[in-house]
Amino acid sequence: MFQSIRQRLRSFISSADEQAEKKLRVSKTTQVRSALSSRFILSEKDIEDILWRLQLDLIQSDVAVETAGKILEELKEKLTGREIEKAKLDEFVRNSLRETLLEIITPKTEINLLEFIRNSSKPMKMLFLGVNGAGKTTTMAKVAEYLMNNGFSIIFAAGDTFRAGAIEQLEEHARNLNIRVIKHSKGADSAAVIYDAVEHATSKNIDVVMADTAGRMHTNINLMDEMKKICRVNNPHLKIFVGDALTGNDALEQAREFNRGVGIDAVILTKMDSDAKGGSAISMVHEIKKPIIFVGMGQRYSDLQKFDAEWFVDEILK
Repeated sequence: MFQSIRQRLRSFISSADEQAEKKLRVSKTTQVRSALSSRFILSEKDIEDILWRLQLDLIQSDVAVETAGKILEELKEKLTGREIEKAKLDEFVRNSLRETLLEIITPKTEINLLEFIRNSSKPMKMLFLGVNGAGKTTTMAKVAEYLMNNGFSIIFAAGDTFRAGAIEQLEEHARNLNIRVIKHSKGADSAAVIYDAVEHATSKNIDVVMADTAGRMHTNINLMDEMKKICRVNNPHLKIFVGDALTGNDALEQAREFNRGVGIDAVILTKMDSDAKGGSAISMVHEIKKPIIFVGMGQRYSDLQKFDAEWFVDEILK
């Protein structure tokens, strides 16, 4: 997992270590200081080449340009002008990288889904957004099982009325999990379907309404108008964007469009078990300013993992 970005960061640490041993070009001032002491101070000039290479490598690992620039800015501040023991350079650089990535990947506000539901009015309304192919409906089923395992009752709303296949797919998941689906026919008003599900949940004292939505391309104006109507009519408590980690910056752009169109509250990234780069997660938190609450780690309903920033950064750096 995250093999590509991990290799880039290892390369960065290795380059910094070589620099300490004077195998890279360093300023004469630094060379003199290094020769006279077991400690030295890196100047901005000393590390500009390796920082430039790291920036290119981060971008190639699906880290957005703006996010890569922020990482480099923070890292440069941590490395330059600091007195470092030669013997501990690797540890110092690794810790600096870890701190920088944790700062980037940790959102200002986090969401504990279980606590959020407990503190919300009932039924709690959860809207799933994202384009076709990202694993939105399957992810919705995974979250449903997680919530049921924690004592919540669930009902599905088949809000993706654009495709008959989407309704059938949701019904299949519902049968597997023994969850009722509120649906209308293909082409029906999505907002009305979800409204009916909320009314049913209210009458039956069901805890959570989980609503699927259409996943046409995020640039489709009609789709965004539909999403706005759904939100206006149903006022969901949580709007969750589901993105495919394998699509890298495409997932980021999709999240931007949904956030601009209707606003998103949280992110779930799918296929993280297959993501060889990992940059999309870093960029998502930094650019959208919304927390990643879960990551998909496989095809089973149980293959849903809470996102933990420290776990993620340690996976990159190990």
